[in-house]
Amino acid sequence: MDVEDSDDDAFGESSKPKKPVAAAPGKKKTASETYQQLSPIEHILKRPDSYIGSIETLNEKLWVFDSDTKRMVFRDVSYVPGFFKIVDEILVNAADNKINDANMNTLKVTIDTENNTISVWNNGHGIPVEVHSGTKHWIPEMIFGHLLTSSNYDDDEKKLTGGRNGYGAKLTNIYSTEFTVETVDRNGKKYKQVFRNNMADKDKPKITSGKEEFTCVTFKPDLKRFGMSRIDEDTEALLKKRVYDMAGTVSDVKVILNGERLKVKNFRSYCEMYLSSAQAEAADASGGAAITKQTLIHEVINDRWEVGFALSDTGNFQQVSFTNSIATVKGGTHVNAMADQIIKALIAQIEKKNKAAKVKPLQIRNHMWLFVRALIENPTFDSQTKETMTLQASKFGGKKPTMTEDFMKKVLKSGIVDTVLNWAKFKADQQIKATDGKKRTRLNGLTKLSDANNAGGRQASKCTLILTEGDSAKALAEAGLSVVGRDNFGVFPLRGKLLNVREATHDQIMKNTEIQNIKKIVGLVHGKQYQDLSTLRYGSVMIMTDQDHDGSHIKGLLLNLFDQFFPSLLRIPGFLVEFVTPIVRATKGKQKIDFFTLVEFEKWNQENNADNKWSIKYYKGLGTSDDNDAMEYFSHTEKHVIPFSPLQDGDRDLIDMAFSKKRVEDRKEWLRQYKPGTFIDHDVDEIGIPDFINKELICFSMADNIRSIPSIVDGLKPGQRKVIFGCFKRKMKNELKVAQLIGYISEKTAYHHGEQSLASTIINLAQTFVGANNINLLSPNGQYGTRAMGGKDHASPRYIFTLPTTLARSIYHVGDDPLLKYLEDDGDMIEPEWYIPVIPMILVNGSEGIGTGYSTNIPNFNPHDIVANLRRMLRDEPLVPMAPWYRGFKGAIEKVDEGKFSANGIINKLDDSTVEITELPIGTWTQPYKEQLEKWVTGTDNNPAYVKDYKEYHTNTSVHFVITMTKEGMVKAEEEGLPKFFKLTGTINTTNMMAFDSNLKLRKYASPEEILEDFFPLRLQFYQKRKEYLCNQLRDQWDKLSNQARFVQMIIDKKLVIAKRKKVDLVHELRKLEFRAFPKEIYLVLLLCNDTRTTFFPKTSHCLRLAL
Repeated sequence: MDVEDSDDDAFGESSKPKKPVAAAPGKKKTASETYQQLSPIEHILKRPDSYIGSIETLNEKLWVFDSDTKRMVFRDVSYVPGFFKIVDEILVNAADNKINDANMNTLKVTIDTENNTISVWNNGHGIPVEVHSGTKHWIPEMIFGHLLTSSNYDDDEKKLTGGRNGYGAKLTNIYSTEFTVETVDRNGKKYKQVFRNNMADKDKPKITSGKEEFTCVTFKPDLKRFGMSRIDEDTEALLKKRVYDMAGTVSDVKVILNGERLKVKNFRSYCEMYLSSAQAEAADASGGAAITKQTLIHEVINDRWEVGFALSDTGNFQQVSFTNSIATVKGGTHVNAMADQIIKALIAQIEKKNKAAKVKPLQIRNHMWLFVRALIENPTFDSQTKETMTLQASKFGGKKPTMTEDFMKKVLKSGIVDTVLNWAKFKADQQIKATDGKKRTRLNGLTKLSDANNAGGRQASKCTLILTEGDSAKALAEAGLSVVGRDNFGVFPLRGKLLNVREATHDQIMKNTEIQNIKKIVGLVHGKQYQDLSTLRYGSVMIMTDQDHDGSHIKGLLLNLFDQFFPSLLRIPGFLVEFVTPIVRATKGKQKIDFFTLVEFEKWNQENNADNKWSIKYYKGLGTSDDNDAMEYFSHTEKHVIPFSPLQDGDRDLIDMAFSKKRVEDRKEWLRQYKPGTFIDHDVDEIGIPDFINKELICFSMADNIRSIPSIVDGLKPGQRKVIFGCFKRKMKNELKVAQLIGYISEKTAYHHGEQSLASTIINLAQTFVGANNINLLSPNGQYGTRAMGGKDHASPRYIFTLPTTLARSIYHVGDDPLLKYLEDDGDMIEPEWYIPVIPMILVNGSEGIGTGYSTNIPNFNPHDIVANLRRMLRDEPLVPMAPWYRGFKGAIEKVDEGKFSANGIINKLDDSTVEITELPIGTWTQPYKEQLEKWVTGTDNNPAYVKDYKEYHTNTSVHFVITMTKEGMVKAEEEGLPKFFKLTGTINTTNMMAFDSNLKLRKYASPEEILEDFFPLRLQFYQKRKEYLCNQLRDQWDKLSNQARFVQMIIDKKLVIAKRKKVDLVHELRKLEFRAFPKEIYLVLLLCNDTRTTFFPKTSHCLRLAL
């Protein structure tokens, strides 16, 4: 049946081009000639870029299908984008039909290059063969022959198809010389119509009957409009690749190309084609060598999302992606949504594996090859060519595409982490090489360098650079140079401790002036393998530090620097040496003995100085030595200069163990092997690196732990204990300025660190804000900081005062003082090993610290709970589990798992747009939280502003925000949960409670109750000791009084005569009469005789104290 058109003009305007009014040659155009009106079809043909893209031949590197090798190939292709677009429109239409009809199972594509004809056939639902009630046109004709007709104009309807703007297949028709549409609808009506001459002419539709539903579009592109004479090999390869796209992205559909079914079962097998191609190309490039195929990590996230991941070995991000079967060759927001999830997980893993490698998301992205197949509701694109999907992720529709944990684990194990780290190291090495030193005689800009005269010259290999610990040590070294001369010796002072470069970031190394200066001074070249010292400015480096633990650490850090970047230098004998100075000197007359370790001195002192006839001088640092000492040291370099032995097998592993943050467990095992009294013997020709690590550096590591991790007994670290001891020793009754107290404690307790550190310790002991101390031991008289900034807003030590609280002396009872074991420093008695408080203060105030190999984090607990449990222990009752508790905290602390508690702030909804925050989680301070609120007010590109405004009603002890939100913000906050949305959820862990026990052994406690069980018997033991001590004191007083009474009575009874007798005789008789001796340094004895006089008896005498 042939059907006539119901309208003379099927397109609303004449589709036949109208000839514009032409200006006569050589004449100026008239207004009518200047301004023209084109029909829609004329406009599409005249301005194709706006509709189908460029119609100029483009040379580009693209993936195509190679029919000879039967694989995807990434190669240079010459093609016309507009031509590719008109074919793609028909392919996408066919793919869309699968969305409309789940039963569609076949897609046939024929590319006839001889006749320049393309045909696309699918067996999904046919197009309804009926006349549209509104336009009075046949619906198939509307779809393919009328512009701006579409089923996708209802934006309220969620569609997963590719079409959107009503051009689509019509563009193919317009750019074809012949365009045929055939379809059979569900009612068995078959429709066929042919369009010709760029959709300008059309045949009458033929309506017949058919059996099974199908739709077929066959067209001959107008090749001349694309500057083409035929469908060439490049274009054919590109079109065939697009047909393979359909096989990979349209589920459960067999795709037939030119009569042959494609062997692509699903998206996974489609992705594998690319990896097989990459493998084959790599094998060809390597001359046929066996190349391992990249592993594809694949996951079907849900019915709308499918993703594949592989390593990109090109150094650039690669992606193959589809939105509703549209090939988004430039990616888009759907690709970003997948890539960002992977990058986030990779950054976390990279930082865990190597915190020094600070890589940016783009750098990780460049090592990824991502495959994405997505079905998006009403997608939007950057242009009609649809190369980039632009729809915001929040509008994708359906379930949020979140990759599973199993998929992420496989990605992390794919090798990308090591690939990124290696790339980051390569780039870092390139930049570091720019800071390399050079062998030259003069260096400018290093004013603190005292350069050797021969440095960088022909005698450079004989020169030694002395690296000193600070400026005062440099002065000592320069005084010594008066002995050895300045020709071959240079001096450079280090500012504090060197950076641990083992896991330092690239930026840290580049910005570290000490490292860069050492490279310049010595003339070091990054990455160079040194066979000799001929290219350096100095032939050796001498380390001159204090003989204390920190000095050992500086030596280790320098050793670590050379091992990390210049290990070949450590294999050259004599390159690295150390200069040792005495830490103690004993003199008697003209005799003089130097000791380089305290352990050696203490052993000698016990064996050889019982009579205290030797004069002892402690050298607490290089600054203690004077110029005469320096000249003496440099006059006997054979005694003071000791080289490190050349690097041996296994030495590098030892250095790595000591300094690598990744080898914490190895370091713990190393420290467990430590034995008190360990020291390194300096009376050797050279120091082996294993001896230095295991006998000297280990002592620093133990000392570092001791000063960083508290004692389980008194809850104090050594610095805190020194402060408490100094305050008790001074018997402070009146407040004292903190700056003055610092000086007193430094003097009386041998505090060896900086004043700023001691000031912080004192201030921390006095702070009372929420999250600080539950029981402060010092009084905060002045501004000691608030919860606004976590105490960092305290006043300067010269403005604030303190003294011990009354409770402090009740907790650390004076009655226990005589029972403690006190330490010595420089011959003076200082603080005890630990105090013994009446309750375990380590639980009351908690503690945090990071040492070597160990760290600790002990939260605060309620003193009432602690006391109640101690009383239960006295009654042999079971303990009640305790939860962390902070004085003044109004939020809830609840147990969520073994060793894990939640500490949440308080938030309440006041009305539909207002919330009120009256408490923040423990450790979240008011000022930083306010800064977070400011970010929420301004918003970002990815996170819109959900907060309109906020008001503050805080005090120094409380938090009070009133926040006004946007409507969308309140909805989102309530969906997510107000506490979580406003970051008011915190975590407190009891899984890392490390502390030194009463035997000074590091121990990990599993629970606060276990700490109580360790503290309780020790406290009971000391109560017994205190009782025995007090009883002994009473017994001594009784004996003294009895001695006195008996002594007087015997004189009265004339049984003892003391007048005119020698002291030695009298003492002998008192012993014979069994008078008890009371040893004391000095006792006053009153001798009753004809005349009254006083005599002082030595501590070994029988001494009597008589009241006048």
